[in-house]
Parts: sequence; structure tokens; C-alpha cells
Amino acid sequence: MSSTNQNIKQVSQPDHILSYFKMERWSLTLVTISGILYNVGMIAGPYFEGRLAQCLFDIMGGRESFSAMLSLAVVYLIVILAVQVMRCVKRFYVRRFANNTSRNMRHMLYNSLVNMSRDELERESIGTVMTKAVSDVDACAEGMRKFTTEVFDTGVVLIAYLAMLFYYDWRLTLISCAFTPVAYFIAGRLKHRVTQYNGTYKKSAERLNGATMDRVSNAVTYRIYSCDKNRDLAYEGYLRDYEKCAVAANFWENTMQPLYHIISMCGVIFVLYLGGKNVTGTGWSNWNIAAFTTFLSCFAKMALKSSKTAKLFNSVQKAQVSWARIKPLMKEYVEQSTLSDMDFSAGASIKVRDLSLRWENGQQVLHGISFSAQPGQIIGVTGAVASGKSMLGKALLGELPYEGSIEVDERELRTLSLYERSRLLSYLGHEPELMTESIEENIRLGEKGEIARCLKTVCLADEICKMPQGAATSVGSGGIRLSGGQQARLALARTCYHARQILILDDPFSAVDQKTEREIFANLRLLAADRIVILISHRLQLFPQLDHVLFLEHGTSVLSIHSALMRGNSTYETLYQAQAMGGAGHEE
Repeated sequence: MSSTNQNIKQVSQPDHILSYFKMERWSLTLVTISGILYNVGMIAGPYFEGRLAQCLFDIMGGRESFSAMLSLAVVYLIVILAVQVMRCVKRFYVRRFANNTSRNMRHMLYNSLVNMSRDELERESIGTVMTKAVSDVDACAEGMRKFTTEVFDTGVVLIAYLAMLFYYDWRLTLISCAFTPVAYFIAGRLKHRVTQYNGTYKKSAERLNGATMDRVSNAVTYRIYSCDKNRDLAYEGYLRDYEKCAVAANFWENTMQPLYHIISMCGVIFVLYLGGKNVTGTGWSNWNIAAFTTFLSCFAKMALKSSKTAKLFNSVQKAQVSWARIKPLMKEYVEQSTLSDMDFSAGASIKVRDLSLRWENGQQVLHGISFSAQPGQIIGVTGAVASGKSMLGKALLGELPYEGSIEVDERELRTLSLYERSRLLSYLGHEPELMTESIEENIRLGEKGEIARCLKTVCLADEICKMPQGAATSVGSGGIRLSGGQQARLALARTCYHARQILILDDPFSAVDQKTEREIFANLRLLAADRIVILISHRLQLFPQLDHVLFLEHGTSVLSIHSALMRGNSTYETLYQAQAMGGAGHEE
């Protein structure tokens, strides 16, 4: 197992933000040590600036020599160098923490997406998935990075600056720093506005990403029907909305920084007035030039840090919006490991007892479905339009909730993990899902092996050989460079290449002629001699050759052989005879 996967497994509670901090505890330990040393060392700047100012004043008065200032400047440079080294260490490990967190979040999100059911995936639009996988994860990781950085760059250093200010004059410190909480108050009041505008911005990004994918994927279709202009206008609308939402979100997050700084710096008026009185000996404390310069420099730096803290509140609120969007997808990692308690080399059986299926609204579609199959058998499933054929296929795949029992290899289907199902079941839907890759890659899906046998099984080998690049030919977006029959056969070749113990084929021959259908079926029977094939189809010419036929009618089923159904079920007989007469006429 790779080190990356080992790190992923350590996320004990992926939907808890603290889990990602715990994973990087060693990096954060180094950040803590270097951060404290760096930020405590930051008070050296104002201290030495005051000493240098006093030394210069004394030189002008003849009380000090130039060599004294030079020595003081050398010590100052050495201290600042040490402080900046600590800053480099802190920044390196903070960035490492953010990068690792971003990587771990993406792995968790990816693993969740690839293990979602078909229905769950269909509910997540491509624009939403892209926005969550890229923008939202980046926003979360960046928010965590800024929070970790500012804990030290603002929190620790503010404490150090305040300690120094109180040391010099606690009354003046309380007066001059009274404006800082005002900036925090304003940032807090803007919380809901920042959250609202960032949520709107994310929604707009989803729509734009979806429109971009639609425009690219369906470019040829829009061009053929001369709809390019309409789609371009619609895309421009999405783009204008995105720009408007992005400006609004960034305005409330970033443009308030100068205001926070101005408010925090208002106290400098009291520093100049009351601090000047301290220097002249008429104030609360007796200061020299060094003390006044140190206090003024320290206050200015503290005011700048305070304004950044207010901005940090807004950045964290932005990250919270993104975290709320991806949190439902941060589920326990599903390990794709070899299962020792399952023997995949032996043939698997399937037993269905009293199966019932419903739509999401609760309306029942099928009930009382029962049948069984053993390796080497081909079971045909047919029925009228909208009788529940495809729904039954998805239930057998484990993609739909069901009542009753489906046992695969003597184990209840609903108790199997997604990985276990993928090792037992292969599925071909009635709509080919092809990638914008070569023919070979669409079949192999990254695995190594020969594809010649599978191409021959689906009667596609000769046509591939005639193509200029052979199996390396790109199929285009969604297989647009292939005919409908070639797309269907390529998808079937992929299913054969990855054939498991049970093959569920939903209308695999709908786009081929009857002669090709018979040839593919003969090859398929040889390939699946030790497997179970569930053949869902509305075309019945092959059904006399099947071991059993499951005929769906009026929400229930009849299981028999073809000849018995022809004698005992008038609806089935009518469907078969109508297709037989139509097929004979076509072939003549």
C-alpha cells in the first residue's frame, strides 16, 4: 500500500475539521516552536529601533561615538537574521501542512465520489462536482493555512507587543488600543454578509462550470443544429453572473482591510500626544527618545497585525462556506483491498426471492419477483415498455434499494461493499458511456491485457482494423466519432474484457442488426460458459436459446422457458410473433 493511502486511512473522522489538524501534528509542532520564537523575536525590531534612535540622538549631543551605533546595528542585524530564519521554518511547515491537508481532502472527496451510487452521482451535476473538488477544497485548505499562520503571526505577536506596551505605559496602552476591538466588531458584523455572498459565488461557479462542460462536450451537436449563437449567449450570461458574484464576494472579504487598519491606527493620536508628554516629563511615565520610538513603532506594528486579524475572520468565514459544501462528501475511506474471505475464481450463483422495487415517491413498480441462476445459464428479462426491466437490472447491481432478498454467492447483496460487488458483478447499461479516449483505453480502462478477443466477441475487430490508427483511434467526446452500433459494441467489449461472475446486460443489441446480434450472442455464450448472464432486452429473437425467461407484466413476473411462455402467455406470444414477422420481412 502506498504512503498516500496510509495517510488517508489515518483520517479517523473525515467530516471533522480537527481530524486534518491531528494528521499533521508533527508539522504543526514545528510550526508552533518556530512560530513562537519568530513572533516573540518580533519585539526586537521596535526595541532596537528605539535604541538606535537614542544612540543617534546621543551622537548628535556628543555623548556617544559612531562605533557604538555600528556595534548596536550589527547586533540588531544578527538578531533579525535569527528571527527571519525562524520565520522561514514556520512558513515552510505551514505550507507543507496546507498542501498535505489539500491532498488528503481531495483524496477523501474523490473516494467518496467514486463510491457513490448511480442515483447519487446523477443528483450531483458536473459543475457542482468540479467546484467542490477544486475551488471548495482550495478554500478550505487556504482558510486552515491562514488560521494556523495567524495564530502565531497575529496571536502570539500581539501578546508580545501588548506586553511591551504595558511595560512602558499601561495607561497609554489601554487608551490607544481601545480602537482595535471596534475593527473586530465590524468584522464580526460582516460575517453573515461574507457568508451570503460567498455562497452565492460558489453557486454561480457551479453553473459556469456546468455550462463550460456542456459547451465543450456538445459543441458538435450545437454546431450541426446551428445553435452555437444561442449557447454562446447563454454562456455569456453565466460568465457575467459569475463575474458579478465574484466581485461581490471579494469586495466584502478583501476591500475592508484598509478600513480595519485605519480604525486600529486611530490610537496613534494619543500615542503622539501623551507619549510626547512622557518625553517632556509631564506625563504618566518618564521616557527618553528610545522609549518613545520603541512604543510608537510597537504600536504601529500591533495596529497593522490587528487589522489583519479582522480580515482573518472574513477569510475563515469564507472557508466555512466551502467546508459546509464538501462536508457531506467527507465520508469514511473505502479501502480497495483484496478480500481473503471471497473466492472469485469459482462461479457465483444468484437467488432472488420475493423482490419488490419502488420509485423514490414510494409507488411500487415490481413485487414478488423470484428466480435463481447458476453458472453457465443465461436468463432473459423482457416485458412491455416501462415494465421495470432496467430498474430490475440496477437493483441486481445493487444501485437501487429493494425489499425482499437478492443473494449473490450466498451473501445478501445489500451487505456487500461496493468493492465486493464490483468483483462479482459486471453491468452494461442501455446507454453506452464512452470516454474521450482511444478505443483501446475505453476497453481496458487502464488495465493491461489484450483486447483482440473482446473485439472479436462483439464483431468489431474487422471494423477496427480498417481504421487508420486501429485500436488507438480516439472515439471523440462520448464516442461521437463512432456509429451508434459501434458505440454499443465497444461498450459491450469493455464489459466482456472486465467480465465478472455475473453479467447484467441491459439491451446490448438494440443498435445492431439481427445477423450481428446472433453472431455476438454465439460468441458471448462461449465467453460466459462458466458465468451467469442476465440479458435484459425488448428484442426476443434470441429468447428461444435462453435457459429461462423472466417475463414482467402488471408489476410482477412469470419465470419459465420460451416454449412454455409461447403456449401459456398470450401477451408474450403476441410480442414474439410480431417481432418474428417484422424481422422476416426486413431480412427478405
